[in-house]
Order: sequence, then structure tokens, then C-alpha cells
Amino acid sequence: MSTNRELRLGMIGGGPGAFIGAVHRLAAEMDRAFELTAGAFSSDADKSAETGQELGLDPKRVYSNWEVMLEKEASLPQETRIHAVSIVTPNHLHHPPAIAAMRAGFHVICDKPMTTSSELALEMESVANETGKIFALTHNYTGYPMVREACELVQGGAIGTVRKAYAEYLQGWLTDPLETTGQKQAEWRTDPSRSGPGGALGDIGTHAFNLLEHVIGKPVTRLAGRVETFVEGRELDDDAMVLVEMENGATGSIFCSQVCAGRENGLRLRIYGTEGGIEWDQEHPNDLLVHRKESPSEVRRTGNAYLSPASQKLGRIPSGHPEGYLEGFANLYRGFAAAIQREDITSGDFPTAADGVRGVRFIEAVLQSASENGKWVRF
Repeated sequence: MSTNRELRLGMIGGGPGAFIGAVHRLAAEMDRAFELTAGAFSSDADKSAETGQELGLDPKRVYSNWEVMLEKEASLPQETRIHAVSIVTPNHLHHPPAIAAMRAGFHVICDKPMTTSSELALEMESVANETGKIFALTHNYTGYPMVREACELVQGGAIGTVRKAYAEYLQGWLTDPLETTGQKQAEWRTDPSRSGPGGALGDIGTHAFNLLEHVIGKPVTRLAGRVETFVEGRELDDDAMVLVEMENGATGSIFCSQVCAGRENGLRLRIYGTEGGIEWDQEHPNDLLVHRKESPSEVRRTGNAYLSPASQKLGRIPSGHPEGYLEGFANLYRGFAAAIQREDITSGDFPTAADGVRGVRFIEAVLQSASENGKWVRF
């Protein structure tokens, strides 16, 4: 398969009122790595058809549900059918289509968290291994150039042995009971039947956890957590605090909250070692602050020649021009496409099924610890 050939993509979810579906569509097509060819955009056949029409798709490739899409696409000739499926549904609808898509011969890229329980996550990982299909998980912040630069510095030993690690993700959009107003994104994220057992913990806490492990390159081995639900009547947590211990003995914390009034999208990572440290703030994604023990701190910026090759390959525009959220997503889609074309997974190009299992286990471990009055849990 030629490396400059567009791959054909089918999407499950992302219909009227959806937020993340449009993001995935823009990201998938940014580098012309994929062409959106088919979709089952809603469980409502009329809404699915409406979305397909808006996107200019062949009506014959717009389906009433994902089961029909997988069956019909698998029956098409090799040169016509889709190569991969993008799953952008609420969390409880990740597992069934992902399993079915891989068994039908399609690669899968799925929004996070992977699913609603570790048992289901392990099954998804097992099917990916069994079928040999590429499974990518869109923890999109791992696709930022300066996050990749942080990985190179930390894992390359530039800050010495890691001792302390702090990740926080603070938002304020759920300070009030928005789910009672009919707001679609708030409704499903606060509904345990659709979101799973974690609220803020699953929605944004998993991002902070994934980012911390991704940059350090070492797993969290123990944690102690506390979760809160500050908004009266809300069924899931909207705030969580977690103490963590890493495999190498480093310690730190992960905080996430969606009730910090006035905060927008405050994902921040700070890691300190024996020789220095790094700090990165998602609201200023083009800057990476690097501390040195015996010299002044420096700010590294996206697009400059002094960055590592791994970081430079994720940039698209000259230094001084902002890039971030959409481009980070697009970098994961580009890595996913390259893996399909090579029929191989390159470590670091995108989060895998194993990362998805880790994220679901993180949610469960924090909730277990919280239910036991903050007892340390090994996982």
C-alpha cells in the first residue's frame, strides 16, 4: 500500500449535536491520510442520513446503524471498502462496534476512555492481538509537538532520575447542573449508563493519567484516591484527587475537576528529576519550560530547529504560529494511517489498546481506593 494513498474511513457516531465527531473528521483529513467514505452517524437513521448529506457522502454509504455498516462494507470489493473505523460514540458504545469491526477485518481508532470496564477493555485488546488489526486510542494530547519533546527529554535522561510528577486537568463547565438543561455533552458524560463509572475521572482524569505515564515512560504502580460530587443530584464524580507512586519510586499527584468555575481547559504537567524538570500547559501548548539544576531555565517552542527530530516531525508550520488541539488529533490519525500502511505499530505514534486498558484500570483503582477511605491500591 503506497504511503501517499488516502485510506478510506468509516465513522460510527458523530451525528447532529456531537462535538468530538467533527474534531475527528477534521483531524482524519488534515494530512489527507484518510478520506471519510462511509458512516453510521446516529442510532436514528434519519439523523445519520442528515449528517451524511451534510458531509457530501454517497447516500449508499451512509447507514442506519453500525451493524449494517460493517456488514455492507465488508461485502464490498477490497478496492472499494473502508480500511478503518473511527468510533466517536459515548463510552458505553465503544466496545461492541470495536470488537465487531476488528473481527470484520477493519482497523479501529477509538475515542477515550477505551470502554466502561477493565473486563471489556481486556477483551478489546485481546481481539486486536488475535486479529492483527491496528487499534489506536485518541488521547490526543500525546500528539502535541512539545509533549513529544518532553518525552524525549525525560526519557532521554536530560532531567536525571524522575522523582516527582504532577498532572492536573481543571475545567469549570460543569460547575452548574448543565445536564438538567438538555445539553447533550453534559447529559451523557454525567450518566453512568453511558459514561461508565467515572465522571470527571473518566472524561479528563484519564487524559492526565495517560499524559503522565506517556511522558515519563514508566507506569504508576500504586495510588490513593478521593472523589467528590459537588453538584447536588449529579450521579457521577465531578472532582477527583489522586496520589500516585511510579515504578521507579517517583511520587506525585493527579488532580481533575470539572467544577473549577472559570477554568477552561487547564491540563498541566510538571515533572522533576535529579538534574532538572519540565513544565507544560495545554492552554499554552507551543511552550515547554525546561529547568536545569546548574543553569537558567529555558523555554522551548514548537517549530524550531533546536527541537528533537521526534518533536519536529509533529509540527506543520513555522515557529511563532499557534498549533495545538486539532493538529494533535491529526498527528494520531497520521500515525494510525502509517501503521495501517506498514501493517505495523510504531511505539509512540499513538496510544494503543494497552494504553486503553491502563486508563480503564486507573478509573477503577481510584474508585476502589475512594470507596475504602483513600486506601493505597496497587494496579
